[in-house]
Amino acid sequence: MTLCACACLSRVAGVPLAAEQPSPVAAPSPHVRPPKDRLIPDHFPPQPTIAPTVSIPVEPLGFSPPGPIYLGARNTLASLDFIGEDKLLFTFRVPGLLHRDSSGATQGEEREIRALVLSLPSGSVDAEATWTLHDRARYLWMLNDGRFLLRDRNNLLIGDATLTLKPFLQFPGPLLWLELDPAQQYMVADSYEPPQTVTNPGQVDSPATASASMTTSGDDSDAAPDTVIRILRRDTGKVMLVSRARTTVHLPINSLGYLEDLRGQRWQWLLSMTYFQGGSATLGGVDSSCDLTNRFISDQLILVTACSPEGGDRIVAFSTAGRQLWADQIPSVAIWPVVTLSPGGLRIGRETLGVSHPVNAYQPIDSDDIKGQWLTVYDSATGDLAFQSPVSPALDSGGNVAISPSGRRVALLNAGALQIFDLPAPPPLPQSGIKPAGQ
Repeated sequence: MTLCACACLSRVAGVPLAAEQPSPVAAPSPHVRPPKDRLIPDHFPPQPTIAPTVSIPVEPLGFSPPGPIYLGARNTLASLDFIGEDKLLFTFRVPGLLHRDSSGATQGEEREIRALVLSLPSGSVDAEATWTLHDRARYLWMLNDGRFLLRDRNNLLIGDATLTLKPFLQFPGPLLWLELDPAQQYMVADSYEPPQTVTNPGQVDSPATASASMTTSGDDSDAAPDTVIRILRRDTGKVMLVSRARTTVHLPINSLGYLEDLRGQRWQWLLSMTYFQGGSATLGGVDSSCDLTNRFISDQLILVTACSPEGGDRIVAFSTAGRQLWADQIPSVAIWPVVTLSPGGLRIGRETLGVSHPVNAYQPIDSDDIKGQWLTVYDSATGDLAFQSPVSPALDSGGNVAISPSGRRVALLNAGALQIFDLPAPPPLPQSGIKPAGQ
């Protein structure tokens, strides 16, 4: 859920606000060159737009496609990430018997995850492991230095290319959501911690000096705020801000601040950047018939997903200088987007499920209406389409696409294989951005 109002986050930067507050930054004047605005075709490619250069069969690795019963449940069943340009970390659920305790009861949502590090182009296995995890949500986040974070219940572990795991952080309650800024200096962690939850020694705490308050759009419930939102330093785990909410909060941040959506007149929304060291800037406006979904692609680039009043999604790329770089209209029969980025943000992968008709309250869908899953890869700086492909089996929570740090390689779990596609070099990202006074 996007944030509508948030307390000052100046402590995140580790420095107090200056005594003299900077002047608000006015909305930027329109840029000279009009943004690219192109309709995506309302059909999906029957095959990849280029041939793969490497294809590694996945059945010998132990992967079997999930049954149709999983489609629509939004369970995370796999993950796929590059380690550098020439290795892949591929993890997936291993079907098997449920574990039972002494009474014969099954142990909740426990499942086995097989992890493999593969060398390219040979597909040889460099390392392998099996992990026991205890829910069906996303469990792995790749770091830019070749390591990764693994979530299980209230524990966050850190691993490397040998698949050696070490304890990193333990939260007082189950970890519900995790995201990082593009430079991976900070983490936003949401955990389930009712007010009576006790913090044990060694667990992530909630220091009073870092407390703040926030509200979320549509949050008019009288229920207790059982979700704790923290911003932490990624290297040390130090808590920079802590607050409570009634629901999981998506908080888009970069190394300088955080982004808010401010409602304007009718369908208009304003993008407001608030800086950790004080001050703010209005970056621009977007028309949308629903709440916006925002994501920092890099420190200087924001991808906004809006609902077009005519139907379907509209994606818009803004620079942090307030310039709209490009926009695309997504067909209304492309639903449930999952975004994958190359480290550094040079390319954006956007997966959607293709359905037989637009989906709304009067026209729901069932499994027979889902026709497949498709991937579109964009050049982040221009919005040009770099690559398109069907993806099979369809995994509605993603985990079947990876883009290498250079942006020149795309890996897909597709058609019974891990397919590697080599693309031309992407254009560089814009480097200019609005900064708070004094920086």
